[in-house]
Amino acid sequence: MTATAPPRTTLDPSALRARFPILQRQVHGHPLVYLDNAATTQKPETVLAAIQRYYSTSNANVHRGVHTLAEEATAAYEACRSRVARFVNAPDERGVIIVRNATEALNLVARAWGATLTAGDEVLLSEMEHHSNLVPWILLARERGVVLRHLPITDSGELDMAALPGMLSRRTQVVALTAMSNVLGTINPIAELTEAAHRVGAVMVVDAAQSVPHMPVDFQALGIDFLAFSAHKAYGPTGVGFLVAKPELLERMEPISGGGEMIRAVHLDSATWNDIPHRFEAGTPNIADAAAFPAALDLLEELGMDAVRAHEHDLVRYALERLRSLGWLELHGPLDPARRGGLVSFVDPEIHPHDLAQVLDTRGIAIRAGHHCAQPLMRRLDVAATARASFAVYNDRDEVDALVDGLMAARKYFGVA
Repeated sequence: MTATAPPRTTLDPSALRARFPILQRQVHGHPLVYLDNAATTQKPETVLAAIQRYYSTSNANVHRGVHTLAEEATAAYEACRSRVARFVNAPDERGVIIVRNATEALNLVARAWGATLTAGDEVLLSEMEHHSNLVPWILLARERGVVLRHLPITDSGELDMAALPGMLSRRTQVVALTAMSNVLGTINPIAELTEAAHRVGAVMVVDAAQSVPHMPVDFQALGIDFLAFSAHKAYGPTGVGFLVAKPELLERMEPISGGGEMIRAVHLDSATWNDIPHRFEAGTPNIADAAAFPAALDLLEELGMDAVRAHEHDLVRYALERLRSLGWLELHGPLDPARRGGLVSFVDPEIHPHDLAQVLDTRGIAIRAGHHCAQPLMRRLDVAATARASFAVYNDRDEVDALVDGLMAARKYFGVA
Protein backbone atom coordinates (compact mmCIF):
# COMPACT_ATOMS: atom_id res chain seq x y z
CA MET A 1 0.00 0.00 0.00
CA THR A 2 1.21 3.49 -0.85
CA ALA A 3 -0.21 6.66 0.68
CA THR A 4 -1.26 8.72 -2.32
CA ALA A 5 -4.23 11.02 -2.84
CA PRO A 6 -7.04 9.07 -4.52
CA PRO A 7 -9.32 10.40 -7.26
CA ARG A 8 -12.53 12.23 -6.49
CA THR A 9 -15.22 10.12 -4.83
CA THR A 10 -18.15 8.90 -6.92
CA LEU A 11 -20.08 6.87 -4.33
CA ASP A 12 -23.64 7.66 -3.23
CA PRO A 13 -23.77 6.88 0.52
CA SER A 14 -27.50 7.54 0.75
CA ALA A 15 -28.28 4.93 -1.90
CA LEU A 16 -25.85 2.51 -0.27
CA ARG A 17 -27.41 2.88 3.19
CA ALA A 18 -30.70 1.65 1.78
CA ARG A 19 -28.98 -1.68 1.05
CA PHE A 20 -28.01 -2.21 4.71
CA PRO A 21 -31.09 -3.12 6.78
CA ILE A 22 -29.59 -2.26 10.17
CA LEU A 23 -28.93 1.31 9.06
CA GLN A 24 -32.67 1.89 8.86
CA ARG A 25 -33.12 1.54 12.61
CA GLN A 26 -33.09 4.20 15.30
CA VAL A 27 -31.09 4.29 18.53
CA HIS A 28 -32.51 6.23 21.49
CA GLY A 29 -34.96 7.90 19.13
CA HIS A 30 -32.28 9.07 16.70
CA PRO A 31 -31.28 7.71 13.27
CA LEU A 32 -28.31 5.39 13.65
CA VAL A 33 -25.00 7.05 12.79
CA TYR A 34 -22.63 4.10 12.69
CA LEU A 35 -19.00 5.21 12.94
CA ASP A 36 -17.41 2.05 14.38
CA ASN A 37 -16.47 0.42 11.10
CA ALA A 38 -12.88 -0.32 12.10
CA ALA A 39 -14.32 -2.72 14.68
CA THR A 40 -16.81 -4.31 12.30
CA THR A 41 -18.84 -3.20 9.30
CA GLN A 42 -22.56 -3.62 8.79
CA LYS A 43 -23.88 -6.23 6.35
CA PRO A 44 -25.77 -5.58 3.11
CA GLU A 45 -29.02 -7.40 2.46
CA THR A 46 -27.29 -9.57 -0.16
CA VAL A 47 -24.99 -11.04 2.50
CA LEU A 48 -27.89 -11.67 4.86
CA ALA A 49 -29.84 -13.34 2.07
CA ALA A 50 -26.86 -15.52 1.15
CA ILE A 51 -26.60 -16.83 4.72
CA GLN A 52 -30.30 -17.68 4.81
CA ARG A 53 -30.13 -19.23 1.35
CA TYR A 54 -27.29 -21.53 2.36
CA TYR A 55 -29.06 -22.83 5.45
CA SER A 56 -32.38 -23.06 3.63
CA THR A 57 -31.17 -24.91 0.53
CA SER A 58 -27.66 -26.34 0.77
CA ASN A 59 -26.74 -27.02 4.40
CA ALA A 60 -24.31 -29.94 4.56
CA ASN A 61 -20.72 -30.63 5.52
CA VAL A 62 -18.00 -29.92 2.99
CA HIS A 63 -15.45 -32.16 1.27
CA ARG A 64 -16.94 -35.32 2.81
CA GLY A 65 -20.03 -36.36 0.91
CA VAL A 66 -21.12 -37.24 -2.60
CA HIS A 67 -24.78 -36.34 -2.20
CA THR A 68 -26.20 -33.20 -3.79
CA LEU A 69 -26.26 -31.02 -0.68
CA ALA A 70 -22.65 -31.87 0.20
CA GLU A 71 -21.53 -31.05 -3.32
CA GLU A 72 -23.40 -27.75 -3.29
CA ALA A 73 -21.99 -26.79 0.10
CA THR A 74 -18.47 -27.68 -0.99
CA ALA A 75 -18.84 -25.67 -4.19
CA ALA A 76 -20.06 -22.61 -2.26
CA TYR A 77 -17.23 -22.90 0.28
CA GLU A 78 -14.55 -23.29 -2.37
CA ALA A 79 -16.06 -20.43 -4.38
CA CYS A 80 -15.25 -18.19 -1.41
CA ARG A 81 -11.60 -19.27 -1.58
CA SER A 82 -11.45 -18.51 -5.30
CA ARG A 83 -13.10 -15.12 -4.90
CA VAL A 84 -10.72 -14.07 -2.14
CA ALA A 85 -7.74 -15.14 -4.24
CA ARG A 86 -8.99 -13.02 -7.12
CA PHE A 87 -9.90 -10.04 -4.94
CA VAL A 88 -6.38 -9.65 -3.50
CA ASN A 89 -4.61 -11.06 -6.58
CA ALA A 90 -3.13 -14.06 -4.79
CA PRO A 91 -0.70 -16.12 -6.88
CA ASP A 92 -2.70 -19.32 -6.38
CA GLU A 93 -5.97 -20.09 -4.60
CA ARG A 94 -4.15 -23.00 -2.91
CA GLY A 95 -2.51 -20.24 -0.87
CA VAL A 96 -5.81 -19.06 0.61
CA ILE A 97 -6.54 -20.64 4.00
CA ILE A 98 -10.00 -20.02 5.43
CA VAL A 99 -9.88 -19.41 9.18
CA ARG A 100 -12.06 -17.62 11.73
CA ASN A 101 -10.55 -14.13 11.56
CA ALA A 102 -7.35 -12.18 10.97
CA THR A 103 -6.26 -12.98 14.51
CA GLU A 104 -6.32 -16.71 13.83
CA ALA A 105 -4.49 -16.15 10.55
CA LEU A 106 -1.67 -14.29 12.30
CA ASN A 107 -1.51 -16.94 15.02
CA LEU A 108 -1.24 -19.60 12.34
CA VAL A 109 1.79 -17.89 10.82
CA ALA A 110 3.42 -17.29 14.20
CA ARG A 111 3.01 -20.93 15.21
CA ALA A 112 3.52 -22.77 11.93
CA TRP A 113 6.14 -20.59 10.24
CA GLY A 114 7.48 -19.72 13.69
CA ALA A 115 8.30 -23.42 14.16
CA THR A 116 11.07 -22.94 11.57
CA LEU A 117 12.76 -20.31 13.78
CA THR A 118 15.38 -20.97 16.44
CA ALA A 119 16.61 -19.16 19.54
CA GLY A 120 18.26 -15.87 18.64
CA ASP A 121 16.34 -15.38 15.40
CA GLU A 122 14.65 -11.99 15.27
CA VAL A 123 11.10 -10.88 14.46
CA LEU A 124 10.56 -7.21 13.62
CA LEU A 125 7.22 -5.68 14.63
CA SER A 126 6.27 -2.06 15.32
CA GLU A 127 4.93 0.15 18.09
CA MET A 128 1.60 0.59 16.28
CA GLU A 129 0.58 -3.07 16.03
CA HIS A 130 -2.78 -4.46 17.12
CA HIS A 131 -2.51 -7.07 19.86
CA SER A 132 -3.30 -9.69 17.19
CA ASN A 133 0.08 -8.96 15.64
CA LEU A 134 1.91 -8.71 18.95
CA VAL A 135 0.70 -11.47 21.28
CA PRO A 136 1.27 -14.42 18.88
CA TRP A 137 4.90 -13.35 18.51
CA ILE A 138 5.25 -12.83 22.26
CA LEU A 139 4.10 -16.43 22.72
CA LEU A 140 6.60 -17.57 20.11
CA ALA A 141 9.40 -15.68 21.85
CA ARG A 142 8.57 -17.41 25.13
CA GLU A 143 8.44 -20.84 23.51
CA ARG A 144 11.42 -20.69 21.15
CA GLY A 145 13.64 -17.90 22.42
CA VAL A 146 13.29 -15.68 19.37
CA VAL A 147 14.03 -12.00 19.84
CA LEU A 148 11.32 -9.38 19.23
CA ARG A 149 12.30 -5.96 17.93
CA HIS A 150 9.94 -3.04 17.39
CA LEU A 151 10.19 -0.35 14.76
CA PRO A 152 9.38 2.96 16.48
CA ILE A 153 6.88 5.53 15.27
CA THR A 154 7.38 9.24 14.81
CA ASP A 155 5.50 11.92 16.69
CA SER A 156 3.28 12.31 13.62
CA GLY A 157 2.17 8.68 13.98
CA GLU A 158 4.10 7.11 11.11
CA LEU A 159 6.71 4.38 11.06
CA ASP A 160 10.21 5.75 11.59
CA MET A 161 11.61 4.59 8.27
CA ALA A 162 14.99 6.16 9.08
CA ALA A 163 15.35 3.63 11.90
CA LEU A 164 14.51 0.66 9.67
CA PRO A 165 18.02 -0.19 8.37
CA GLY A 166 19.37 -0.41 11.89
CA MET A 167 16.56 -2.77 12.92
CA LEU A 168 17.20 -5.31 10.16
CA SER A 169 20.02 -7.84 9.96
CA ARG A 170 20.69 -11.38 8.83
CA ARG A 171 19.20 -12.47 12.15
CA THR A 172 15.83 -11.01 11.07
CA GLN A 173 13.64 -13.89 9.92
CA VAL A 174 10.19 -12.28 10.01
CA VAL A 175 8.92 -8.75 9.51
CA ALA A 176 5.26 -8.53 10.61
CA LEU A 177 3.53 -5.18 10.26
CA THR A 178 0.11 -3.68 9.86
CA ALA A 179 -0.80 -2.21 6.49
CA MET A 180 -2.96 0.41 8.20
CA SER A 181 -3.09 1.27 11.89
CA ASN A 182 -6.46 0.70 13.52
CA VAL A 183 -5.73 3.61 15.88
CA LEU A 184 -3.74 6.16 13.88
CA GLY A 185 -5.13 5.42 10.44
CA THR A 186 -1.55 5.47 9.15
CA ILE A 187 -1.08 3.76 5.79
CA ASN A 188 2.30 2.05 5.84
CA PRO A 189 4.58 1.67 2.77
CA ILE A 190 4.26 -2.11 2.57
CA ALA A 191 6.03 -2.56 -0.78
CA GLU A 192 9.07 -0.62 0.48
CA LEU A 193 9.06 -2.52 3.76
CA THR A 194 8.80 -5.83 1.92
CA GLU A 195 11.80 -5.04 -0.25
CA ALA A 196 13.82 -4.21 2.87
CA ALA A 197 12.71 -7.44 4.57
CA HIS A 198 13.59 -9.59 1.57
CA ARG A 199 17.03 -8.01 1.26
CA VAL A 200 17.98 -9.59 4.61
CA GLY A 201 16.18 -12.87 3.84
CA ALA A 202 13.12 -12.28 6.03
CA VAL A 203 9.52 -13.10 5.14
CA MET A 204 6.95 -10.32 5.15
CA VAL A 205 3.73 -10.81 7.14
CA VAL A 206 1.02 -8.18 6.69
CA ASP A 207 -1.94 -7.53 8.98
CA ALA A 208 -4.36 -6.22 6.34
CA ALA A 209 -7.52 -6.22 8.47
CA GLN A 210 -7.89 -2.45 8.07
CA SER A 211 -6.68 -2.14 4.47
CA VAL A 212 -8.34 -4.88 2.39
CA PRO A 213 -11.87 -3.46 2.92
CA HIS A 214 -10.86 0.13 2.23
CA MET A 215 -8.30 0.36 -0.57
CA PRO A 216 -6.90 -1.71 -3.45
CA VAL A 217 -4.61 -4.49 -2.16
CA ASP A 218 -2.56 -6.51 -4.63
CA PHE A 219 -0.71 -9.39 -2.99
CA GLN A 220 1.60 -10.03 -5.92
CA ALA A 221 2.38 -6.39 -6.67
CA LEU A 222 3.33 -5.81 -3.03
CA GLY A 223 5.60 -8.85 -3.10
CA ILE A 224 4.55 -9.95 0.38
CA ASP A 225 4.63 -13.49 1.75
CA PHE A 226 1.65 -13.67 4.13
CA LEU A 227 -1.48 -11.51 4.37
CA ALA A 228 -4.24 -11.72 6.99
CA PHE A 229 -7.70 -10.16 6.98
CA SER A 230 -11.25 -10.74 8.23
CA ALA A 231 -14.55 -10.91 6.36
CA HIS A 232 -16.50 -9.00 9.02
CA LYS A 233 -14.51 -5.80 8.46
CA ALA A 234 -15.27 -6.07 4.73
CA TYR A 235 -19.10 -6.11 4.93
CA GLY A 236 -19.11 -9.89 5.36
CA PRO A 237 -20.15 -12.18 8.22
CA THR A 238 -18.29 -12.63 11.48
CA GLY A 239 -16.38 -15.84 12.10
CA VAL A 240 -14.56 -15.99 8.76
CA GLY A 241 -11.04 -14.79 8.00
CA PHE A 242 -8.24 -15.54 5.59
CA LEU A 243 -4.54 -16.18 5.49
CA VAL A 244 -3.24 -15.58 1.99
CA ALA A 245 0.25 -16.91 1.43
CA LYS A 246 2.73 -18.00 -1.16
CA PRO A 247 2.01 -21.72 -1.65
CA GLU A 248 5.68 -22.66 -1.54
CA LEU A 249 5.88 -21.27 2.00
CA LEU A 250 2.77 -23.13 3.13
CA GLU A 251 4.30 -26.35 1.79
CA ARG A 252 7.14 -25.92 4.29
CA MET A 253 4.79 -25.47 7.27
CA GLU A 254 3.45 -28.13 9.59
CA PRO A 255 -0.22 -27.95 10.65
CA ILE A 256 -1.01 -26.53 14.09
CA SER A 257 -4.45 -28.17 14.51
CA GLY A 258 -5.18 -31.84 14.00
CA GLY A 259 -8.40 -33.67 13.19
CA GLY A 260 -10.67 -34.32 10.26
CA GLU A 261 -10.01 -33.00 6.75
CA MET A 262 -6.37 -31.97 7.31
CA ILE A 263 -5.04 -35.53 6.94
CA ARG A 264 -4.07 -37.79 4.08
CA ALA A 265 -3.71 -41.04 6.04
CA VAL A 266 -4.03 -41.83 9.75
CA HIS A 267 -2.77 -44.86 11.66
CA LEU A 268 -2.92 -45.47 15.37
CA ASP A 269 0.50 -43.98 15.90
CA SER A 270 1.20 -41.83 12.82
CA ALA A 271 -0.39 -39.56 10.25
CA THR A 272 0.41 -37.75 7.04
CA TRP A 273 -1.01 -34.43 5.97
CA ASN A 274 -3.40 -33.33 3.28
CA ASP A 275 -2.38 -30.98 0.48
CA ILE A 276 -2.45 -27.24 1.06
CA PRO A 277 -4.58 -25.39 1.94
CA HIS A 278 -6.62 -28.17 3.55
CA ARG A 279 -3.87 -29.28 5.93
CA PHE A 280 -4.50 -26.03 7.83
CA GLU A 281 -8.29 -26.36 7.94
CA ALA A 282 -9.00 -29.05 10.51
CA GLY A 283 -12.60 -29.89 11.34
CA THR A 284 -15.89 -28.51 10.10
CA PRO A 285 -15.41 -24.88 9.07
CA ASN A 286 -17.81 -21.95 9.16
CA ILE A 287 -19.37 -22.97 5.87
CA ALA A 288 -22.43 -20.71 5.81
CA ASP A 289 -20.56 -17.48 6.44
CA ALA A 290 -17.80 -18.39 4.00
CA ALA A 291 -20.47 -19.09 1.40
CA ALA A 292 -21.99 -15.66 2.07
CA PHE A 293 -18.78 -13.62 1.91
CA PRO A 294 -18.61 -13.47 -1.91
CA ALA A 295 -21.77 -11.34 -1.78
CA ALA A 296 -19.78 -8.75 0.20
CA LEU A 297 -16.97 -8.91 -2.36
CA ASP A 298 -19.59 -8.44 -5.08
CA LEU A 299 -20.52 -5.14 -3.43
CA LEU A 300 -16.93 -3.94 -3.19
CA GLU A 301 -16.18 -4.94 -6.77
CA GLU A 302 -19.36 -3.21 -7.94
CA LEU A 303 -18.26 0.01 -6.25
CA GLY A 304 -14.60 -0.33 -7.21
CA MET A 305 -11.86 -0.19 -4.61
CA ASP A 306 -10.44 3.04 -6.04
CA ALA A 307 -13.84 4.66 -5.50
CA VAL A 308 -14.08 3.21 -1.99
CA ARG A 309 -10.68 4.67 -1.14
CA ALA A 310 -11.59 8.03 -2.66
CA HIS A 311 -14.85 8.23 -0.71
CA GLU A 312 -13.18 7.47 2.62
CA HIS A 313 -10.32 9.86 1.83
CA ASP A 314 -12.89 12.63 1.32
CA LEU A 315 -14.61 11.76 4.60
CA VAL A 316 -11.43 11.66 6.66
CA ARG A 317 -10.24 14.93 5.13
CA TYR A 318 -13.53 16.58 6.04
CA ALA A 319 -13.51 14.99 9.51
CA LEU A 320 -10.00 16.25 10.22
CA GLU A 321 -11.01 19.76 9.17
CA ARG A 322 -14.15 19.77 11.34
CA LEU A 323 -12.50 18.19 14.37
CA ARG A 324 -9.47 20.48 14.24
CA SER A 325 -11.75 23.50 14.01
CA LEU A 326 -13.16 22.73 17.47
CA GLY A 327 -9.84 23.77 18.95
CA TRP A 328 -9.76 21.46 21.94
CA LEU A 329 -9.31 17.93 20.62
CA GLU A 330 -6.01 16.08 20.54
CA LEU A 331 -5.87 14.26 17.20
CA HIS A 332 -3.61 11.25 16.69
CA GLY A 333 -2.09 10.08 13.45
CA PRO A 334 -0.93 11.86 10.30
CA LEU A 335 -2.72 15.12 9.59
CA ASP A 336 -2.31 14.60 5.84
CA PRO A 337 -5.46 12.67 4.80
CA ALA A 338 -3.59 11.13 1.87
CA ARG A 339 -1.37 9.31 4.37
CA ARG A 340 -4.15 7.75 6.38
CA GLY A 341 -7.22 5.59 5.98
CA GLY A 342 -10.80 6.38 6.88
CA LEU A 343 -10.61 6.76 10.65
CA VAL A 344 -9.80 9.43 13.19
CA SER A 345 -8.71 8.90 16.80
CA PHE A 346 -8.98 11.79 19.21
CA VAL A 347 -9.02 12.77 22.88
CA ASP A 348 -10.95 15.51 24.63
CA PRO A 349 -8.62 16.37 27.54
CA GLU A 350 -11.64 17.23 29.73
CA ILE A 351 -13.83 14.16 29.04
CA HIS A 352 -12.84 10.49 29.25
CA PRO A 353 -13.31 8.69 25.90
CA HIS A 354 -15.77 6.23 27.46
CA ASP A 355 -17.94 9.07 28.77
CA LEU A 356 -17.73 10.76 25.41
CA ALA A 357 -18.86 7.59 23.63
CA GLN A 358 -21.80 7.18 26.02
CA VAL A 359 -23.04 10.72 25.43
CA LEU A 360 -22.75 10.22 21.67
CA ASP A 361 -24.71 6.99 21.96
CA THR A 362 -27.65 8.88 23.44
CA ARG A 363 -27.72 10.76 20.12
CA GLY A 364 -27.61 7.54 18.07
CA ILE A 365 -23.92 7.91 17.21
CA ALA A 366 -21.79 4.78 17.53
CA ILE A 367 -18.04 5.25 17.94
CA ARG A 368 -15.37 3.18 19.69
CA ALA A 369 -13.60 4.23 22.88
CA GLY A 370 -10.74 2.45 24.64
CA HIS A 371 -7.26 1.20 23.90
CA HIS A 372 -8.39 -0.48 20.65
CA CYS A 373 -6.35 -3.62 21.38
CA ALA A 374 -3.19 -1.53 21.08
CA GLN A 375 -1.99 -0.92 24.62
CA PRO A 376 1.70 -0.42 23.70
CA LEU A 377 0.65 2.26 21.22
CA MET A 378 -1.45 3.97 23.89
CA ARG A 379 1.64 4.14 26.09
CA ARG A 380 3.65 5.58 23.20
CA LEU A 381 0.96 8.24 22.72
CA ASP A 382 0.86 8.83 26.50
CA VAL A 383 -2.89 8.33 26.73
CA ALA A 384 -5.03 5.76 28.53
CA ALA A 385 -7.52 5.55 25.69
CA THR A 386 -8.84 7.40 22.67
CA ALA A 387 -12.19 7.89 20.98
CA ARG A 388 -12.27 6.64 17.40
CA ALA A 389 -14.62 7.39 14.53
CA SER A 390 -14.15 5.12 11.52
CA PHE A 391 -15.86 5.35 8.17
CA ALA A 392 -17.31 3.07 5.52
CA VAL A 393 -18.97 3.38 2.13
CA TYR A 394 -22.37 4.21 3.66
CA ASN A 395 -21.15 7.15 5.75
CA ASP A 396 -21.35 10.76 4.58
CA ARG A 397 -20.41 14.29 5.59
CA ASP A 398 -23.72 14.81 7.38
CA GLU A 399 -22.71 12.06 9.79
CA VAL A 400 -19.38 13.77 10.40
CA ASP A 401 -21.36 16.93 11.22
CA ALA A 402 -23.53 14.89 13.61
CA LEU A 403 -20.37 13.66 15.32
CA VAL A 404 -19.06 17.20 15.75
CA ASP A 405 -22.42 18.38 17.10
CA GLY A 406 -22.34 15.47 19.53
CA LEU A 407 -18.86 16.37 20.76
CA MET A 408 -20.01 19.92 21.47
CA ALA A 409 -23.10 18.58 23.23
CA ALA A 410 -20.91 16.38 25.42
CA ARG A 411 -18.96 19.43 26.59
CA LYS A 412 -22.19 21.18 27.43
CA TYR A 413 -23.47 18.10 29.29
CA PHE A 414 -20.34 17.87 31.43
CA GLY A 415 -20.19 21.64 31.96
CA VAL A 416 -16.86 22.04 30.22
CA ALA A 417 -16.24 25.58 29.05
